[in-house]
Amino acid sequence: MRLLILGGTEFAGRAVAEAALARGWQVTVFHRGRHAPPEGAAVLHGDRTAPDGLRALARGEWDAVVDTWSWAPSAVRDAARLLAGRAERYAYVSSGSVYRYPSPAGHDEDWPVVDGSPDAGDVDYAEAKRGGELAALDSFGDRALLVRAGLILGPGENVGRLPWWLGRIARGGPVLAPGPRDLGLQYIDVRDLAEWTLDALGAGLGGPYNLVSPPGHTTMGELLEACVRVTGSGAELRWTDPGRILAAGIEPWSDLPVWVPPGELYDVLHMGDASKAVAAGLRCRPVAATVADTWAWLQRIGGRAPQRPDRPPLGLDREREEELLGRSASTDTNVNIK
Repeated sequence: MRLLILGGTEFAGRAVAEAALARGWQVTVFHRGRHAPPEGAAVLHGDRTAPDGLRALARGEWDAVVDTWSWAPSAVRDAARLLAGRAERYAYVSSGSVYRYPSPAGHDEDWPVVDGSPDAGDVDYAEAKRGGELAALDSFGDRALLVRAGLILGPGENVGRLPWWLGRIARGGPVLAPGPRDLGLQYIDVRDLAEWTLDALGAGLGGPYNLVSPPGHTTMGELLEACVRVTGSGAELRWTDPGRILAAGIEPWSDLPVWVPPGELYDVLHMGDASKAVAAGLRCRPVAATVADTWAWLQRIGGRAPQRPDRPPLGLDREREEELLGRSASTDTNVNIK
């Protein structure tokens, strides 16, 4: 397979490139040159936000294109139009954020989506991803694969969710662990996303797929306990009631990455229907493997994860954590939440 990746040097795009190279595919990455490309990939340089920034793509033919763009949909529109006659299939890595809020527990690919336009410039994330989907569909029709990813974790993460937990737990001591301990989590390992996307392209699949593990693939307890094991820190997980955490003004998802308490937002983020992707071959590795491999990657790069410049740093500061844990201990209410 001849594969063109628009991006291909960071997180999801890089995982796709590396998986394709491991299969012996001919891989070309088109990027701005800010990061080293995967070894073995052909390289084209360009900035799709600049005038004439797609010049390097004016020639060439590919069996498939993978596009991970997250900003102005017009950039997806321009690339898809340019490649429509010279590529067989187009996979756009979208997001579950395209569904109208609040999407209920069990929402599948038929749940209504937000409005979007392939011609839009800078819009919010959900509209941008929906506009990108429409841009891919406009040029490729049923040859467009819409990969509606959920929470993405794994080696190479540049958002700061799992790396923050690993870094915090590696410091040791009492750790604010948001309950319930058995709260189910739904996410996709970036390498499982990559392998499924390549399989789907090879099989000629098109249309939308919720690409995320089945609900309850793991739990908050399993995730954080895996972090304790791989770091060897001996950290003490202090499981704390969600109500106490929220009352302290601590924000789910941002202050405590990955976690949201049971309720409306939890159903949106951790209760999507992944059965269509599973039927199409999705296999999700255990959380212990995702945690261990992310920790190993962090050690290889010196312990500090890269941070996307368009995303704010995540995680709870030490003083606020210590304040809540101290207050909980003093009132003897900090107990394991089952």
